[in-house]
Amino acid sequence: MGTGQMNWLLQLAETNPTAQAFAVISLVCMLGMVLGSFRFKGIGLGTSGVLFAGILVGNFSKPIDHHTLDFLKELGLVLFVFCIGLQLGPGFFASLRKMGLQLNLLAATIVSLGALVAVGMGWIMGLDEAAVLGLFSGATTNTPSLGAAQQTLSGMENVPPEQMVLPAMAYAVAYPFAVVGIIGTLLVLKSMFRIDPQAEAKEFETANANKVEPLSRRTFIIDNPNLEGVAIGSVPGRIESPVTVSRIRRSQQSEVEIATSSTTLSQGDTILAVGTQEHLDQYQRVVGHAINEDLTRLPGKVEYRKVIVTNSEVLGRTIEQLGLEQKHGVVVTRIVRGDLELIPVHDLRLKFGDVVRLVGRKEDIKRASALLGNSVNALNATHFVPFFAGIAAGIALGTMPISVPGLPEPLRLGLAGGPLLVAILVGRLGQIGPLVWHMPRNANLAIREFGIALFFASVGLMAGPKFFGVVFSSIGLQWLLAGALVTLIPLFAVGLFARCVLRMNFVAISGLFAGSMTDPPALTFATNICQAESPAVTYAAVYPLTMVLRIMAVQILAVLFFG
Repeated sequence: MGTGQMNWLLQLAETNPTAQAFAVISLVCMLGMVLGSFRFKGIGLGTSGVLFAGILVGNFSKPIDHHTLDFLKELGLVLFVFCIGLQLGPGFFASLRKMGLQLNLLAATIVSLGALVAVGMGWIMGLDEAAVLGLFSGATTNTPSLGAAQQTLSGMENVPPEQMVLPAMAYAVAYPFAVVGIIGTLLVLKSMFRIDPQAEAKEFETANANKVEPLSRRTFIIDNPNLEGVAIGSVPGRIESPVTVSRIRRSQQSEVEIATSSTTLSQGDTILAVGTQEHLDQYQRVVGHAINEDLTRLPGKVEYRKVIVTNSEVLGRTIEQLGLEQKHGVVVTRIVRGDLELIPVHDLRLKFGDVVRLVGRKEDIKRASALLGNSVNALNATHFVPFFAGIAAGIALGTMPISVPGLPEPLRLGLAGGPLLVAILVGRLGQIGPLVWHMPRNANLAIREFGIALFFASVGLMAGPKFFGVVFSSIGLQWLLAGALVTLIPLFAVGLFARCVLRMNFVAISGLFAGSMTDPPALTFATNICQAESPAVTYAAVYPLTMVLRIMAVQILAVLFFG
């Protein structure tokens, strides 16, 4: 290829800056993924490698259109946190009730210690107060607090223009080390206490799992004379001890029949019931005695099938409202939701993706399956209309000003906090009207990785041009040292206290660190090292309060410095 033919590529920055930005972003993501794939003693950077590839490429490449980089950075962050929130939603509030107060107190301590260390290092080193604000934001990887600092300073008449640029420069110096410092602190704690992250992840998941007793089935012979001619739905204690009776074999008969609520009992009948061990024991005291016989293996015109709920018209409705038994003659024996097996009590509402276990005749089950949906394609499809509706609502919440008495500027949760909170909420609800927030796990992981890669690449490219020049100057080295201490001192202090005094699980600590520093790279690293999604639970538990505290803290510091 001749020189003339290469000119179009070399001049791409002038002829098509957007295309150049996308090309460089793609190159950075590719190099970063390769870098992150290398492992030393079982530890690798993972997607975080994209950040360092971005800094390196940004130092040598032509300047990238900053509007495009800003857009890609925010887009990547929104996609990442929204997918995290969708996955956390179903079990988030249960986890928050268990350990939310303790975690948020520790997160508030990290924020407070960071502010104190920033002020202390600024005083000891004689740093400019505007630079201290940038160090506090960069050393805690909190971009919204940098924006809040710049907004607050712009409203003060005694801040000259040359000071207005210092927060952003100090932020750019402190940010990359903060990412490394948070990850490094986790590695030091892991080595110091000889922690096996994967084992701790299993312990964490076991300790925080929803305590639901598993369901089992038991066969009974009716020998209570008071139940002669009584319908199954009218057996005493059915409400207090909910069990589901799905099959019945009449005395003196060999074939099994479907058992519905209206089926009447006679002495000598054999029935198959599903429920918890405790409820089955209580039911046994009413109906008769248990026998070691499996009615599912006996002949009869009764079939069993697992059906997936995918029809949007039945979502939010109960089994009773659908009339599966009355209209279609099928019995629901249990409902599987995620890792939980649920007894189909009268007020249990169906959610998208529930697996309903049906017992009945072949033609009846076929009609009931059509009603519930049972579409594998629908289950594996990503619902993009509610996905983007949720993102739009999250952006609206994140940019909404929240006035706090005493602060010169209103608080905002930002493009990370707003979408995260909305995603947790809609993930918990599952459905609002016709909108169903369901995303297959593989799609969630793919969009999340794509988003965080865009974020890392953009941040690295933005920091790259100034990073090495500022870092190796005298003032840059001071900023780097001060920022490192703002990052490390609070984390080590709280981390040692949490592990030694509170005996906190490493998974909880890693999520606490990532959330209290509002640091997606640390969360990505924590999930990689633990090979589990558990750190995201504590990350989300402390993130909202941390975001508010960091924005408030930097505005308070600005008022104290320049007010």
